[in-house]
Amino acid sequence: MLSTTQLNTMLTLQDGMNRKVNPQWLSANYAYLRAAMIESVEGIEHHGWKWWKAQHKDLPQLQMELVDIWHFALSSIIIQFEGDIEQSSSTIAQQLASNTSSVTFDGKDYDFTRLDILVNLQLMAGLCAANRFDVPLFIKIVEQAEMNADELYRQYVGKNVLNFFRQDNGYKEGSYLKLWNGREDNEHLVDVLNALDIALPDYSDQVYQGLQQRYPSN
Repeated sequence: MLSTTQLNTMLTLQDGMNRKVNPQWLSANYAYLRAAMIESVEGIEHHGWKWWKAQHKDLPQLQMELVDIWHFALSSIIIQFEGDIEQSSSTIAQQLASNTSSVTFDGKDYDFTRLDILVNLQLMAGLCAANRFDVPLFIKIVEQAEMNADELYRQYVGKNVLNFFRQDNGYKEGSYLKLWNGREDNEHLVDVLNALDIALPDYSDQVYQGLQQRYPSN
């Protein structure tokens, strides 16, 4: 289960990134759950579902889609509580602690603990289309995609911090270097993440500093 520190860190990072994009993001009416719906469908594609052709499950890409969904879901939850990070964190924690195993959609109850990942991804897409997000369902899908809470946190923080780092180093202006010493920034990020303990209270700051130390100086 995600810890309070992990939830607060992710919510704070999400709010910070959204503010970097638009300081007035809370009132901008962006369709975050529509975006989460699209990512859910893309997750289905990465898993593979077509019975009429041979398909290969791309687990890393599916996991990446889930991390993207979490970005959009956190944004939606923060808006729900008018920017209150503490209340957002508390609500998510309560939902996770409830051990809820079912969700009602279109008048029907679904026990998502008994459904396979494809059905659950479709269910999540439907809920998002109806402007709803169910945290316990999402976490179940994360588990079905062979991730645990710590791995979700690690990948989320990594991607969010890398986005910050890119923006701070000229990404919008076109001066950012995506290749460092013959390797893409994503590869450097993996090295940084693997070298750090996710239990660090300043984990996200340490990730940023790790990237900064590797980035070519002018």
